[in-house]
Amino acid sequence: MSTLKKDKQKVLGEVFDSARVAEFLISEAPAGVDVDFHALERAYRGMNIDNFSEFLALFTAAGRNLKATNRDGQTLAEIAAEHANGADYVAALQQRGG
Repeated sequence: MSTLKKDKQKVLGEVFDSARVAEFLISEAPAGVDVDFHALERAYRGMNIDNFSEFLALFTAAGRNLKATNRDGQTLAEIAAEHANGADYVAALQQRGG
């Protein structure tokens, strides 16, 4: 019996430059998913808090919706509040009005 080995380890705490952070604004959402929610969720899942805060500044400056919801009607702040390490992200969202 063979076992499968991951070819790459998950990178935690990766720091992005400003151009990489801005790339998260440009994303196509799957059918039926709000594009603003999708961008927020991708950033939340992929960024450390410092990069996420920078992303939120760009996101709000672009007039995007911090209160966008997923298919279940939840905002990212509501989802992050349920996560053990989500408090800083929730605070960052709330500071910007999300």
